[in-house]
Amino acid sequence: MKPDQLQACMSMDGLPNEALVQVAAYFQVLSEPTRLQILNLLRVQERSVGELAQLCGFSSANISRHLAMLAQHGLVARETRGNSAYFSIADPAVYALCDLVCGNIARQFDRAAGQRAAFGAPAARAGKVG
Repeated sequence: MKPDQLQACMSMDGLPNEALVQVAAYFQVLSEPTRLQILNLLRVQERSVGELAQLCGFSSANISRHLAMLAQHGLVARETRGNSAYFSIADPAVYALCDLVCGNIARQFDRAAGQRAAFGAPAARAGKVG
């Protein structure tokens, strides 16, 4: 990405198609629940592939593929120590994005619960009247 395009990425307004493709790819990486689980585990501390595989309940090969995708998009960093590879967060800003989305989903659930309660309230009152 060119410097002028990078500056444009501060907001989506006026992004060229090339940049939109990169933004979409970034979101696509975050669209996989296992990768989100990995990011959540790395939020606490760095971990080895084996640790992540055990905590996620998947094979090391499966976790390695997800980690490769996360590393390719600059979200995690890899460090080799002896025979083990350890992963940590390379871009902590991803957590601000995830927290924003999670907060939005929580508000949607709260609104939906409020709407269900509102629809259930008249029926409950009608039963008490009779």
